[in-house]
Amino acid sequence: MAKEPKRSALNVMDGVPPPGQINQELVGRLKVRRSGSQEVRELIEGIREGNRTILSQAITLVESSLKSHREKAQEVIGECLRTADGRRKTEDGSTQYAVPSTQSKSSMRIGITGVPGVGKSTFIEAFGKHLTSLGHKVAVLAIDPSSTKSKGSILGDKTRMEELSVDPNAFIRPSPSAGSLGGVARKTRETIILCEAAGFDVIIVETVGVGQSETAVHGMVDFFLLLMLAGAGDELQGIKRGIIEMADAIIINKADGDNIGKAKMAAAEYRNALHLFPPSGTGWSPVVDLCSSLTREGIPHVWEIIGQYRELTSASGYFPEKRREQDQQVLREAIDEALKHQFYGRKEIHQLMQQFSREIAEGRMNPYHAAQMLLEERGSL
Repeated sequence: MAKEPKRSALNVMDGVPPPGQINQELVGRLKVRRSGSQEVRELIEGIREGNRTILSQAITLVESSLKSHREKAQEVIGECLRTADGRRKTEDGSTQYAVPSTQSKSSMRIGITGVPGVGKSTFIEAFGKHLTSLGHKVAVLAIDPSSTKSKGSILGDKTRMEELSVDPNAFIRPSPSAGSLGGVARKTRETIILCEAAGFDVIIVETVGVGQSETAVHGMVDFFLLLMLAGAGDELQGIKRGIIEMADAIIINKADGDNIGKAKMAAAEYRNALHLFPPSGTGWSPVVDLCSSLTREGIPHVWEIIGQYRELTSASGYFPEKRREQDQQVLREAIDEALKHQFYGRKEIHQLMQQFSREIAEGRMNPYHAAQMLLEERGSL
C-alpha cells in the first residue's frame, strides 16, 4: 500500500529564471548613444529643453582637449548659436532657428571681479537669488584656479553658494582655468553660448581675482562689475588703475554694521578718483555704490544700475557694437586655438620636441633656436 505524501505548511513555488548579468536593452541604447551624430542631436535637444544635466555634459565636452570631443563640441555650439534669439514658431507649430549668431539680444552677460576676500561668492549668491525672484534664469560661471596635479578646480565656488545652487532657476558651473592666461577658462565663451541656448538670460562670469583675467573677461561680457572693500588700506592703491578704467560700476561690499562709515568714505574716494579718468566712448559714467551681501541691502539697486546701463548703451548703439567686436575676438581666438592644436598634434613635432628638450637640458641647444627650428619644420610638413 502506497504511502501518502507528507504534507507541509511550506509551499514552495517555482521561481523565475534569474536575469542575465548584462542588460542587453541598455547595451543597445549605449551603442546608439555612441554614434557621434546621435550623441550631438541628443545634446542639442537636451540643451534646448533646458536639461541642466545635459548642459553640464555639453560643457564638459567643450572643455575637453580630445580631438573627437572638440569636433562634437563645435557641432553643438554651431547649432546652439541658432537657438539664441532665433526661435520662432511656424504655421505647423514646429520651431525654426535663425542664422547662427553670438549676438543674443535677450541675454545679459555680467563680469564680476574683486580682490580675494571681497565676498564675490556671497555677493553672487545674494544677487542671483534676487534675479531668480524676479523671474530670471541665472547661470554662474565661476573660473577657478586649476590644480597643477589634477587640473581640476581648487576653490569649488558651488559649495559656497548653497542657496543658489539648489535654486531651480539657477545653474552654477565651476570651471578650472586650465592654465590659461590670468585664470580665464579658454572655453568660457563657448560655455556662455550653451547657457544662453538653454534659456538662461543672465550670465555671470566670476574671475579668480584681480589680475590679467579681468581683461579677458571684460572682452566677453556686456557689463563689468568691480567689488571692493572698505578699510583694507589705501583704496586707490588697492587695485590696478587698469581694472578701475574697465569697470562699469564699483560696488563697495560688506557695507553693514560698524563698517558702514568706512564704506561711505571709500565710495567717496572712488567717485573722486573716477573724475580723473578720461570719459569712455560708451556715454556711460561708472557708478559707485554700497551693498551688503549679508543683509542684502543695496542688492536690488545693483540690478537697476545694470538695467540703466543697458538702456543707455542700447539706445546709443554701443551695446550691439560691443557684441560685434566680441565676435571678431572669437574669430582670432578660434584661429589661435586651431593653430596650436595643429602644431602640437603632429607626431613629428612631438618627437622633435622630445629631442630638442633633451638637448636644451644638456646645454647643447638654446630654447629660442629650438623653437625656430620647430616652426620651420612645421612649415615643411
